[in-house]
Amino acid sequence: MIEYIKGEIVELTPTRMILECAGIGYELNISLNTYSYYNGKQTGKVFVYEIIREDAHLLYGFADQTERELFLMLTSVSSVGPNTARMILSSLSPAELIRVIDDKDENTLTTVKGIGLKTAQRIIVDLKNKVKPLEGMAASNGKTIATPHSPVGEEAVAALVMLGFPKAASQKAVNTILKSSPALAVEQVIKTALRML
Repeated sequence: MIEYIKGEIVELTPTRMILECAGIGYELNISLNTYSYYNGKQTGKVFVYEIIREDAHLLYGFADQTERELFLMLTSVSSVGPNTARMILSSLSPAELIRVIDDKDENTLTTVKGIGLKTAQRIIVDLKNKVKPLEGMAASNGKTIATPHSPVGEEAVAALVMLGFPKAASQKAVNTILKSSPALAVEQVIKTALRML
């Protein structure tokens, strides 16, 4: 399993990226959100999900782990394949998708090409409880605050999981800490979380 590829962006279009790493050019299927993130950049660290089939070996690339997690959740829903999931993530940012699911906003989902009312309802029902740990992508005064999916938040959650704490509980604790004190260093976040868990 490939976790991420870090290298030079050789080609970038709204749906695909060629990333060269150690002399190998990897073709990645990407969403519009990922395209916007990397547009104008020379290099990148792209999180990857591989799909290996009899007739193809496909790589999907994401600007961050949150978008990848949402992609995996979407593809776990019956009748939502990788291309449909990518279409949803091209139409809605990760934060918007979480809000849509949390608000049970079927109408917004049905505006995405290829998503009918039944599929929109199925996505909301299947993912309603799964997206809650990702809620921390809030903005404060127009500035993005540290969340469980910021580098500090991710590192803190990873450390807590390695220490034996459940991932969901670790994310919840880190989210609570970073909402009230977004400027904390990773060590302080972990120490505070250890007192909470």
